[in-house]
Amino acid sequence: MKKALLTFIGILLFGTAIHAKQLVPLNVYIEDPTSLGSGHPKSPDETPTVYIDDYTLYFEANHPDYVLNIKDEDGDVVYTSVVYTAQTQAVLPSTLSGDYEIELVMGNRLFTGWINL
Repeated sequence: MKKALLTFIGILLFGTAIHAKQLVPLNVYIEDPTSLGSGHPKSPDETPTVYIDDYTLYFEANHPDYVLNIKDEDGDVVYTSVVYTAQTQAVLPSTLSGDYEIELVMGNRLFTGWINL
């Protein structure tokens, strides 16, 4: 019985390790810092936290609306969508394969990073 329990726990842990969400590191850019006006910080309050698992992006709850762009290595947009505040997931097309730049656009703020599909 103990051996069966340990085997079951091992399978669960191994399965979790294979499909673990990975954090997508993001950089922030502001298109026109002068548009923020005086008294506003030069960077946004918080960089979004985004995870990826296979072809699914995961967002923290209660985030602002973002325009999501996925660009290939040539800088061409191969996928675009709006991620609304209530959404915590966005599924990317399974036809994509390779390295892609992810962009989250919020007003004049641009958050970018790289993902591998």
